[in-house]
Amino acid sequence: MSATTYRPDLRDIRFVLFEQLDLIGTMSRYERYEDLDEEVSEQLLAEAARIAEEVVWPTNVGGDREGCRFDGEGNVFTPTGFKGVWDTIAEGGWMGLAVSEEYGGMQLPHLLDAAVHEMMSSANMAFATYPGLTRAAASLLSHYAPPELRKLVCSKMWGGEWSGTMCLTEAGAGSSVGDARTTATPTEEPGVYRIRGEKIFITAGDNDLVENTIHLVLARTPGAPAGTRGLSLFLVPKFEFDAEGRLGARNDAWVQSIEEKMGLHGSATTVLAFGVRGDEGARGLLLGEEGQGMPIMFHMMNEARIGVGVQGLSGAAAAYSLSLSYARERVQGTSIDNFKDPEAPRVPIVKHPDVRRMLLWQKVHVETMRSFIYSLAMRLDRAENTEDPARKAELMELVELMTPICKAYCSDRGFESAVTAMQVFGGYGYTGEYPVEQIVRDTKIASIWEGTNGIQAMDLLGRKMRMKNGMVFMGWLQQAGEEISRARAHEELKAPAEAVEKALNAVGATAMHLSGLGMQGQLDAALAHATAFLEAMGNVVLGLHSLWQARVASERLAGETPVSDADARFYRSKVVGARFYAAQVLPRAIATTKTIRSGDQSCMDPALFA
Repeated sequence: MSATTYRPDLRDIRFVLFEQLDLIGTMSRYERYEDLDEEVSEQLLAEAARIAEEVVWPTNVGGDREGCRFDGEGNVFTPTGFKGVWDTIAEGGWMGLAVSEEYGGMQLPHLLDAAVHEMMSSANMAFATYPGLTRAAASLLSHYAPPELRKLVCSKMWGGEWSGTMCLTEAGAGSSVGDARTTATPTEEPGVYRIRGEKIFITAGDNDLVENTIHLVLARTPGAPAGTRGLSLFLVPKFEFDAEGRLGARNDAWVQSIEEKMGLHGSATTVLAFGVRGDEGARGLLLGEEGQGMPIMFHMMNEARIGVGVQGLSGAAAAYSLSLSYARERVQGTSIDNFKDPEAPRVPIVKHPDVRRMLLWQKVHVETMRSFIYSLAMRLDRAENTEDPARKAELMELVELMTPICKAYCSDRGFESAVTAMQVFGGYGYTGEYPVEQIVRDTKIASIWEGTNGIQAMDLLGRKMRMKNGMVFMGWLQQAGEEISRARAHEELKAPAEAVEKALNAVGATAMHLSGLGMQGQLDAALAHATAFLEAMGNVVLGLHSLWQARVASERLAGETPVSDADARFYRSKVVGARFYAAQVLPRAIATTKTIRSGDQSCMDPALFA
C-alpha cells in the first residue's frame, strides 16, 4: 500500500454493513430485497472497491491539475480520463444501484449504495459530483416529472445517458433563495414556460460525458408572491427531446463561464444563463404546481445534504488511508525510548506518540461517521419498505432530525480529518508530491454546499428540534439512553458509556435552555449559539456510534466462535477507539454546552461591526 494511493477500507465497511447493522438479516425481511444475500453483496463491494482504486483514483490528481475547459461557446470539457470513468460506472449500472427495476436499476438497498458512494467519492470527489447530481435530480424527477416523460427521463439519467443539475443560486441572492429573480412565463402549450435569468455556482453545470443534461431550475412566474412561496420548479434540458428521447434543437440554456475555485478543479462549477440567445427564452416544463418549487426541491436538497455528509466521510477516509500508509513508510527519528542515543536506529513515524494520536483521531472519526451515515441510509430503506404508516413517519422524522448533523458535522469533521492527515505528512503534506493537500482543498467545499453549515445549525435548532413539539428529539434521547445501557453491560465499556451519558445529558439540558430563550422571544440569543449546539450534538452522536461499534466488537471477542488474530486486533481497536473518543473527543461537547449556557451574547453587541 502506497501513500500516494487510496485503498478502500473494506474490512470496516463490511463490519458496519454485516456485523453492526445486519444488512442481510434486516433488509431480506422486505419483499423488495428478499433475494439479497451476503455473497452477492460482498462481490458487489469488492468490485466497487476495485473500480474506485483502479479506475477512478488514477484520474484524481491528473483531473485536479488539468481542470475543466470552457470553449466560450457554452460547452464544458472535463479532464482527461473522466469520460472513461463515466462510461465504466454507467455501463456497470452503478448509478442505478438503489433504483427500482422499473427504471432499469438494481433495486438494492440505499445502505449498500451509501457504501459504494463513499468509495467512489473517496477516489475522486470532483468526478463524483457528476453522477451525484444526476442521481439526485433523477430521484426528484421520479416523483414530479410529467407522467408521460417520467420513465424516459429517469431511465436515461440513472442509466448514465443524460446528466442532471440543480439550479438555485443567483448572484446577490446566495443562500437567500427567495430573492431569486429568474422568471418563467407560461406559453399557450400546457405546462410549458419560457425561462429567462442567470444562475451561479451550478455544480457539474455542463460536461462532455453525456449527450444531454437536465437542469432543474427555480424561477418566478408572473404575479407570484415574493420570497420562496413564489418560486416554481422547471425541467430545462440542454437539448430538447421528443417522447422517444430523440434529441432536437439546442435549448436556450448556456454556460457563460467556469468558476475558478480552491479545489474540485475537475468539477465544472458554472454560471448558467437562460434565454440569452433568442427572444423567447429557454423552454422549461413545470414540475408540480406553480409555487411548489421549494417544497419539491427539498426532496432533492435533503438527499443532497446527506450526500454532502458522505463527501465529508469520503475525504476523511481517503486522507486517513494515505496518512496511515505514509506513517508506516516514513522513517524519521528514533523511538522515544532511545531519543538520547544518536546511534539508535531510525523508526517509522507511526511509532511516535503524537503521530499515533493523530492517526487514532482520524480513525475514530472516519469509522463513527461511516456508522452514522450508513445507519441513516438503513433508516431510509426501512421507511421506504415498511407497511406501517406510523413506523414510516417515526423513521423519517429521525432522518429529518439527523440530516443537518450529517451534512454539517460530518463535513466539518471531514475537513478537520484531512487537515490532520496533512499534519501527519509534515512538510510533504503541504506539497503536491502527495495528494493529501488536494483532499484538503476538495473537502472544504462540503461545509458550504447545500446551505452553509450555519444554515444547517439554524435549521436544526429552529425547525428540527421543534418537530412534534420536541418529541422527535426526546425520542432520540431515549434511543441514545438505550444504547448506553447496552454498552454499560460490558465491563470494559462502562467508563466510555458513562462519559457519553454525561455528554448526552448536557446536550439535553442545553436544548431546554435554548428552547427557553426562544419561548422568551430571545431568538437572537438562541440562534447565536446554533452552530455550537449542532457541534455539541454531533459530537455526542458520533460518541454513541463509537459505543455501538465497541459493543458489537466486544460481543464478537467474547463470543463462542473463535476469531482470527487479525479479527481480534480489529475488534480490539473498536474498544480502544471508544475509550479514546470518550477521553479525548467527547469533552468538547461538555465544554461547548457550558459555553452555550453561559448566556454570552457578545457577538450581538451593537458596538461591533458597525
